[in-house]
Amino acid sequence: MRIDILTLFPDTVGDVLSESILGRAQERGYIKIDTHQIRDYTTNKQNQVDDYPYGGGRGAVMQADPLYRCWEAVKGDRQVHTIYLSPCGKTFKQEDAIRLSKLENLIMVCGHYEGIDQRFIDECVDEEISLGDFVLTGGEIAAMAVTDAVCRMVPGVLADPECFEDESHYSGLLEYPQYSRPAVWHGREVPAILLSGNHEKVRQWRRKQALRRTRERRPDMYEKLDLSSKQDKKLLAEMEQEDNA
Repeated sequence: MRIDILTLFPDTVGDVLSESILGRAQERGYIKIDTHQIRDYTTNKQNQVDDYPYGGGRGAVMQADPLYRCWEAVKGDRQVHTIYLSPCGKTFKQEDAIRLSKLENLIMVCGHYEGIDQRFIDECVDEEISLGDFVLTGGEIAAMAVTDAVCRMVPGVLADPECFEDESHYSGLLEYPQYSRPAVWHGREVPAILLSGNHEKVRQWRRKQALRRTRERRPDMYEKLDLSSKQDKKLLAEMEQEDNA
C-alpha cells in the first residue's frame, strides 16, 4: 500500500510515521508513506497557498490551484482514493481502517486556516474524514492517526492477525484488561486466572471482561453485539450472578 500526504508540514508528519512498527513495515516494503509540501506547487515567488475568503469573514482559505497541482503531480497516472481530513467529514471508525487498508493508493489532504477551496474538494476528493466532533488547527494530526490505523491493518505490518483481532473496536468490543510483570504491584495482584496456564479459561475470562467493559463504557456498541451463541449466553449468565453476588 502507498499513502501520500499533502501538507504544509511534511517533515513533522514524515518523522512520526517513520518510527516503530510503521518504520519497520516501510523498510520491509509492506507500505510506503510519502509526504509532499504543497508550497512547492505554487506559481508565485511568495509560495502563497491561501487567500481571503469570498463573501468576507475572518481568516484565510487554502487555494484550489496549489492543492490541485500538488495532487495531480503526486497522483500521476495511478488510480487513487483521495481523503480530505475535515471536521465536516464522517467520523473515522475501525471499519473504515479495515476498508481503506484494502486499497492500493491513498492520498490524504491536510487543510489549514479556515479550510480549503470547495472546488478542489468537489473535483478531487473521494471522501471526507473526521476524527470526532472537535476542530484541530490543521489536518496533520488526523492524517497521521488515520494513516497509523489503516497501515496496521495491511497484511505483514503486524506479526500476526491476533495482534489486532482482540483489540478494541475490531470485533465490536472494547479490549479486555491487560497485565504484565510483576505479579504484584503496589499491593495489586494480577487476576489468578491469568497465572493458571489454562488457556481456555483465560480465553473465556478475557471474553467476559471485554463484554463487561463494553457494556459499562460503550452501551451503544454493546447493543449492536450478537450474543446469541451458547458460549456468550453462559458468560452473560455468569456476569449476572457476579453482579448480584
